[in-house]
Amino acid sequence: MTSRGPTLRALAVLALAALTGLAGGCVYRMTVQQGNFLEKRSVDQLQVGMTRSQVRYLLGTPMVPTVFDSDRWDYLYYLKIGRWKKARQELLTVYFENDKVAKFDTHGHKVENSEPVLSEPPLRPIS
Repeated sequence: MTSRGPTLRALAVLALAALTGLAGGCVYRMTVQQGNFLEKRSVDQLQVGMTRSQVRYLLGTPMVPTVFDSDRWDYLYYLKIGRWKKARQELLTVYFENDKVAKFDTHGHKVENSEPVLSEPPLRPIS
């Protein structure tokens, strides 16, 4: 009868270890959204020769100000949903000469035509 006790104890420890391992995989990962969400229609309207104020009106103020190069604006966007989905990253760089757009580059990133993920539900009007 004593030989059965250590086997049950070992089985209980193994079961507890397995449950602990499975519980560790159930950790909630919140959605992380950072940067400037750019709509495709806004990026499509960007043209060489636009002024800084026109670009700011169209795309908004860049999230990360460039300290060393005032003739370059970087619009960064990062979206990570949950644990397993691949992060979505977008980058748009606008270069200025004489306060007008000289060129812009998406660095091979595709600006998708989708809605941003809101961290909070939209407000409802009070009736």
